[in-house]
Amino acid sequence: MFTKILIANRGEIACRVIATAKKMGIKTVAVYSEADRDARHVLLADEAVLLGPAPSRESYLVADKIIAAAKQTGAQAIHPGYGFLSENAEFSRRVEDEGLIFIGPKHYSIAAMGDKIESKKLAGKAGVNCIPGVNDAIETAEKAVEIARGIGYPVMIKASAGGGGKGLRVAFNDKEALEGFTSCRNEARNSFGDDRVFIEKFVEEPRHIEIQLIGDSHGNVLYLNERECSIQRRHQKVIEEAPSPFISDATRKAMGEQAVALAKAVKYQSAGTVEFVVGKDQSFYFLEMNTRLQVEHPVTECITGLDLVELMILVAAGEQLPLAQKDVQRNGWAIECRINAEDPFRSFLPSTGRLVRFQPPQETMWQADTEHLQGVRVDTGVLDGGEIPMFYDSMIAKLIVHGKDRMDAIAKMREALNGFVIRGISSNIPFQAALLAHPKFVAGDFNTGFIAENYGKGFSAADVPHDDADFLVALAAYQHRKFRARASGISGQLAGHEVEIGEQYVVIALGVDGENVRSTVTVTDFNGDSGSSLVTVGGKSYQICSASRLGAMRLSGSCNGQPFTAQVERGMGKNPLVIRVSHNGTQLDAMVLTPRAAELHALMPFKAPPDMSRYVLSPMPGLLVDVAVQPGQKIQAGERVAVIEAMKMENVLFAVADGVVGKVLAAKGDSLTVDQPIVEFE
Repeated sequence: MFTKILIANRGEIACRVIATAKKMGIKTVAVYSEADRDARHVLLADEAVLLGPAPSRESYLVADKIIAAAKQTGAQAIHPGYGFLSENAEFSRRVEDEGLIFIGPKHYSIAAMGDKIESKKLAGKAGVNCIPGVNDAIETAEKAVEIARGIGYPVMIKASAGGGGKGLRVAFNDKEALEGFTSCRNEARNSFGDDRVFIEKFVEEPRHIEIQLIGDSHGNVLYLNERECSIQRRHQKVIEEAPSPFISDATRKAMGEQAVALAKAVKYQSAGTVEFVVGKDQSFYFLEMNTRLQVEHPVTECITGLDLVELMILVAAGEQLPLAQKDVQRNGWAIECRINAEDPFRSFLPSTGRLVRFQPPQETMWQADTEHLQGVRVDTGVLDGGEIPMFYDSMIAKLIVHGKDRMDAIAKMREALNGFVIRGISSNIPFQAALLAHPKFVAGDFNTGFIAENYGKGFSAADVPHDDADFLVALAAYQHRKFRARASGISGQLAGHEVEIGEQYVVIALGVDGENVRSTVTVTDFNGDSGSSLVTVGGKSYQICSASRLGAMRLSGSCNGQPFTAQVERGMGKNPLVIRVSHNGTQLDAMVLTPRAAELHALMPFKAPPDMSRYVLSPMPGLLVDVAVQPGQKIQAGERVAVIEAMKMENVLFAVADGVVGKVLAAKGDSLTVDQPIVEFE
């Protein structure tokens, strides 16, 4: 067994590998870029080596630097994680040529299966049912349009070395095929150093279900059940679960056996995943094989009780798999939510910056621990106060729950999301909460088009209706009264002007454009206990009890005997009187006032925000890679204005109305902040 391994990656997957290595008594070496100097994986590892500047093409994608770091530190093996060089056959071969062990498949398996074009050809020869398409690399955008027409729209344009939603577009017409081809090549070149692109038919209303494999050097390959990955936004997985609520035992067995046969054909070793498109009638088609550990591997670990990273290391060291197919278990139900640094209320644009607060929910399951299941686990590569850089992907953490059945897992996940505190940047937690509450998701009635169908016009607060909005009002009043009670106990108050607690309040829920909603609320101590109050809102009564520290963002307790977790904080925005309550994805901004103060507030005029419609503003922090207009140029609605790169994705800004460009306020190569003006119209 190895005594030291190097992890050629960053973020949560690097931390994940370190956890298993520590369990096995193996020392670890982290590598990092200048942007990751203070990252969590660097702190957790036994040693750390600087690779170079922040851009991945100058650090995490430079094979020579990684191999040199392994030799310099005496590491015997390299674990590539996922992304970066994990599916690069040349890197795997180089590692072996240098006398090191690659903790992953052999280079010939990666070459055969990791390359999406070659894997489709091989699968076709093996008699695997494949989706119609052209599996040869396409050289020009014009040729891409010609091929797309031949296959018939819609088509999927994919980078051969792509993954994680990078280098992938769906085109429904010639214009989208032309633009999608160019964007795919650019993203693939920047993320993977390989700009080959191919096209295949896009199967509408498909399910995305994948089979987890593990193989060893003794010819053994097992399938470890399936994962349901159909909840996707722009081809990036958002929620994954295991098992799938859709397929039957017979389909599971058939998919598993086909995946194993495919892996054995290329002498596959290590962990890998065969992805399938599954139709309504449970017919399935080979999509691609990922020759690496998947982001969503924890849900498989939960239901099987296996540590996949440990199995990868054992196999790489030449050991035989410690179990047979008949020993593979399927216990309970696991769900994973990807917590990303993006603003769901601003079209999911990337959100970078400092994590002013990062307080995950309490964990009862841990990485590399296969004993403590049926609970909550958080896989992350960030720390409280850490930085989310714009150079890498947007994932902050993975939240994983394991329940006795699917409904139990959904309930655990909703409660865990309620307790996940992230401040300083935006996250997609409200969107995750909305998905988990959607009746079709709860019923298991969805496909890969679920998000596009239900949130095609974007996501707004109205998409997360709370099942009891008065409960949020009650929480705001409850917390405000606790603050008043503490203030009333401060010594040295001026006689006759002491802080009075009071029992009658008006809660003003702040709406857009001054459209506020007022509620009359009564709050009294319950049984003389200051931590327990009876709150009455519009005829409804809420007995709220909580021992949470006053001022803590996370408020846990019970309401009418039922446990709850919510987030409550004061002084939000520019108004120090505002209390923000977040629960089940719904957010309430409210002021809790005395009746007299509420009367006076009603007399205050509403100040409208300034009109910025003449400007094209940067919707996110990022790098301005192109400005497509010049002063004096006439443009029409829908024309390209600028391109911003953030978190390895190109984001194109289009004109929303016809106009004439007055000034260009930012130059190509500038680093932009949120709402920074780029172009001003006359």
